[in-house]
Amino acid sequence: MSRRRRGREINGILLLDKPLGLSSNQALQRVKYLLQAAKAGHTGSLDPEATGMLPLCFGHATRVSGLLLDADKTYRVTGRLGIRTETGDMEGAVVEELPVPALTPEILEAYLEPFRGIVQQIPPMYSALKVDGKRLYELARAGETVERQPRTIHFYRIELLNFDGEYFELLVHSSKGAYIRTLIEDIGAAIGCGAVVTKLRRIGVGPWLVESATTSDASLDSMPRMWTLDELTELVEADEETALNRVILPTDSALASYPVVRLDADSAFHIRHGHPVFVAQAPQTGWFCIYGPDDLFLGMGEVLDDGRVAPRRLFAAL
Repeated sequence: MSRRRRGREINGILLLDKPLGLSSNQALQRVKYLLQAAKAGHTGSLDPEATGMLPLCFGHATRVSGLLLDADKTYRVTGRLGIRTETGDMEGAVVEELPVPALTPEILEAYLEPFRGIVQQIPPMYSALKVDGKRLYELARAGETVERQPRTIHFYRIELLNFDGEYFELLVHSSKGAYIRTLIEDIGAAIGCGAVVTKLRRIGVGPWLVESATTSDASLDSMPRMWTLDELTELVEADEETALNRVILPTDSALASYPVVRLDADSAFHIRHGHPVFVAQAPQTGWFCIYGPDDLFLGMGEVLDDGRVAPRRLFAAL
């Protein structure tokens, strides 16, 4: 006897504005319950003490969650000079307080410059990274410190937004795997007075950027928005189907940076049945999005050694 699947089938992506104090999984479970979704997952953890963009994938969109894990991220972060804590933010115990030298925005800019571009970053002990099967924060809470291998991180943009001599606000656009708390701590160490994160907000993941450092960025007008838990609750209570139509983005919205291959009806038929096909002028390396007639998103594929386009992840039903 087959077991009936609980929840309803929802396919697509929702950009949640994760509130302060909730883990990424707690936020996911609240939205999943609210929408009564059968299948859902998030695209990489955002610290409980951070707010902002947490893309939630539903149904077949969960199959692109790994691609979003590899996407670059954009943050607005506020740091405080003159203090060091166990965790790199204000949640941890203070381990040292130091005098802050007289700094101007121009002097602070000089300290920021070495962190722009490709750098080596050592993951913090208070992180979810696993070493020998244990998460680093579990070891840290037990009083242990272990050696961590440095990671290569690309900071595409570090822009100083505000500075009052003690608190500074940055816009940070980075490659995957960057630890913003570590960045702030390293800046404080370079200055010689220490620094910690006091506020962290993620405003962009991959193709989505919903806030800007300035109010004049017209390119954001066409971007989808984030939704808070309260807003989602109000929409669902008013009209559940209307809520889904407003908040769920198509799966391929996560893949805007990938090349596109368009197929005719015959080639689309074979691809949807898992058979490679020859396509003129297909990309020769990497993955790409495949569309059939009427702009139907079929999935993702790549080119085989013999030049045929092969499906790798299919989403459209037969």
